[in-house]
Amino acid sequence: MPTNLADHRAHPEPKPVSSPPALLQRIVLPRATDPLDVRSLYFDEHPPPPKRGEQRRTAPPRPVGGPVRSARPLSRGAVRVRERSTVSFSAYFNAFPAGYWRRWTTLTSIRLNLVLEGPGRVDVYRSRADGSRVHVHSAAFDTPGAHDFDLVLDLGPFEDGGWYWFDLTTEDEPVVLHSGGWYALVPAPGRASIALGMPTFNRPGDCVATLRAIAGDELLREVVSTVIIPDQGADKVRDQHGFAEVRAVLGDRLRVVDQPNLGGSGGYARIMYEALTGTDCEQILFMDDDVLLEPDSVLRALAFSRFAREPMLVGGQMLNLPARSQLHVMGEVIDWGRFHWTHHPDTTPDHDFAERPLRHTPWLHRRVDVDYNAWWMCMIPRAVAERIGLPLPLFIKWDDVEYGLRASAAGFRTVTVPGIAIWHMSFADKHDSLNWQEYFHTRNRLVVAALHGTPRPRRLLVESLKLNLHRLLSLEYSTVALREMAIRDFLAGPETLFSKLGSALGAVRSRAGEFEDTRMLWSAGDLPQPSADARAIPPQRANSVAALAKLVRGLIHNARPVDPKHRERPQLNLTPGQARWHVLSNVDTATVSTPDGRGVRLYQRDRAQFWRLLVTSVRLHLELAHRFPRLQRRYLAMFGRMTALDRWRRVFER
Repeated sequence: MPTNLADHRAHPEPKPVSSPPALLQRIVLPRATDPLDVRSLYFDEHPPPPKRGEQRRTAPPRPVGGPVRSARPLSRGAVRVRERSTVSFSAYFNAFPAGYWRRWTTLTSIRLNLVLEGPGRVDVYRSRADGSRVHVHSAAFDTPGAHDFDLVLDLGPFEDGGWYWFDLTTEDEPVVLHSGGWYALVPAPGRASIALGMPTFNRPGDCVATLRAIAGDELLREVVSTVIIPDQGADKVRDQHGFAEVRAVLGDRLRVVDQPNLGGSGGYARIMYEALTGTDCEQILFMDDDVLLEPDSVLRALAFSRFAREPMLVGGQMLNLPARSQLHVMGEVIDWGRFHWTHHPDTTPDHDFAERPLRHTPWLHRRVDVDYNAWWMCMIPRAVAERIGLPLPLFIKWDDVEYGLRASAAGFRTVTVPGIAIWHMSFADKHDSLNWQEYFHTRNRLVVAALHGTPRPRRLLVESLKLNLHRLLSLEYSTVALREMAIRDFLAGPETLFSKLGSALGAVRSRAGEFEDTRMLWSAGDLPQPSADARAIPPQRANSVAALAKLVRGLIHNARPVDPKHRERPQLNLTPGQARWHVLSNVDTATVSTPDGRGVRLYQRDRAQFWRLLVTSVRLHLELAHRFPRLQRRYLAMFGRMTALDRWRRVFER
C-alpha cells in the first residue's frame, strides 16, 4: 500500500511521561587554562549593532589599550557579564544547531532555560539557512536578585539549517549566569548506556588525560557504563601517572585490554567486539586517544542519538588542537568520481572563530549532510553494529569511511553535528601521506572502492598514476615504492587482509627504510650551504600550457646523469610550500623541512630509480585496470566474512 506523504509533514513528539525533560546541551564555559582565543568557541564578546527595527541596547564601552573582556567565566557552567556590556552566546559550543535537530530527530520544539542573577535583559535570536538573523524574544529583569528564564522555541523554521542563541545585556550592574541549557520538552526515548572506547598506541599520557575528563564530569559518569581501552603499545596506560586515580573513580567500568598492535581498525574492532559480547550497552562511542575532550560533546551525541528518528551514526566535528579556535572539519563526503574523501563543498576547512564568529559566517548556518564521520569521535548505536558487523581489517585509514558507507547502504545515515566536537591534531600538521602510512592510504582506498565503487574506476586509476609521477618528480621515491607495494597487496585479494593485519606495518617500514628520502635530519644547517637561493624560484603560474612545459623539462632533466658535485652539497633548502614538483624535478639534491618544523629530509635524484619506478607504476596500473572487475567480485564475496564477529574473535583469541 503506498505511503501517504501527508503523514510525514509533521512528526509529533511522544506524549510526556513522569520522567523529567531531557537535557540536550549544557551552556559550557572555557577552562581557566584555555588560550584566550578559545573563548570565541563559547561566547562572542563583541556582537554586532542591532538591526533596524530592533530595540537598541546599551553600547559596550570602546576598547582602550586592547580588547575588552566582557565575560569572566566562574566555572565550567557559570559566567559573570560585566556592567554596561553585551555578551552573545552565538558561539560554536553554546548556540543550538536547530537545523540538525529539525532534520534528523523527532523533536518539534525545545526549551531554553537560564538561571540568572542581577538586573539586565535576555534577547533570543535565530538564524535562517543563509545566515540572516531573526529576533525571537526579549525579557528584561529590573531587580538584582535571581531570575529563572524559561522559553519554549519552535523548530519549525529550520528545515535547511539555522541556529538559536541568546544575548545577555547589562546596565549599571553585572549579571551572573549561574547555569543554562537547551532541553527537550519530553524525556529521551530508550536507555542511556554508552560503551566508550579509545584504542591507544604508546600515548598513555593523552589517554589518561581523556579518562580524567570523563571521570571528572558527574553527568557523563552517569551514562558511560563501560570504558574500553585496547592498549596496543609498549608504553602501557596502566603504568602512567594518574591512571590509578581514574581507575578509582571509574572502577569496574574501566577495562584495559592488552593486545598486539593491530592498528586503529583492530583497536576499534576490539572495542565493538567487547561492547557487543561483554556489555548490554545501547551506544558505542569511538574516540581517538590523542584528543582533548569537551565532555558535554559526549552527552550531546547521546541525546541526539536517542531522539533520532531512526538509528543513525552521530559524529563529532574536529577542532584543530594546535590552533584551538579553528574548526578543522565541518563535514566530509566522498568524491565518487575520484573515490576519495573530501570536505563538504559548502564548507571551508580551518575556519577560525576568533577571526570570524558564528553569526558573521553565513555558510555555517546551512545544514551540511555527510557521507560518513571519522572515528576521532563517532557514536554508533548497538543496533547498527549488530546489523552490519565490525570494521574491516585495514589496520589504519579508510576503515571509518567504509563503515559509514556500509551503514548507509544498510539504511543507517550519518550526521556530523556542530557543537559536538573534540580537539585533534590536524592532518595537515601530521602530513601522513609522505611516510609509511601512504601504503595504507593506497591499499585501503582500493579495497573500499572495490566494495562500494564502480567496476571501472577510471578516474581513481588515472589520478593514482598521476600522483606517482608527481611523487617521482618530487624525488619522493619511497612513497612510490610503498604505493607499488600497496597495489600488489590489493591485487593479491581479500584473503590477505587478515593475514597481514599484524605484519604489514613491519614490512612497510622495512621497505620505506631502503630509501634515503625517509631519513630525517635535525637541520639543513648540518649540511653545507646550498649552491642556489630558494628565493629565486619563480612563482607558479596556474595554466595547462605552463604545467606541460614544466613537465617536459622535468622529464628531460630526469633523463640526464646526476651532477657529482650536487652529491656533496644540496642545491636548495626548501620549505614545504616551496617544495613543488616543478622545482624538485629540475634539481639533483635538495633539503625539504617537514610541515611540523621538527626536521628536514634530504632528497637526492636517482635517474635509474626514477625510470624503474615509473615503468613499474605504469605496468601495475594497467594490470589493475584489467583485473579490477574480477577483484571487485572477490572482495564483495568475502565482505561479510571479513566483518563478522566470529572472524575477529579468532584474531583476538590468538
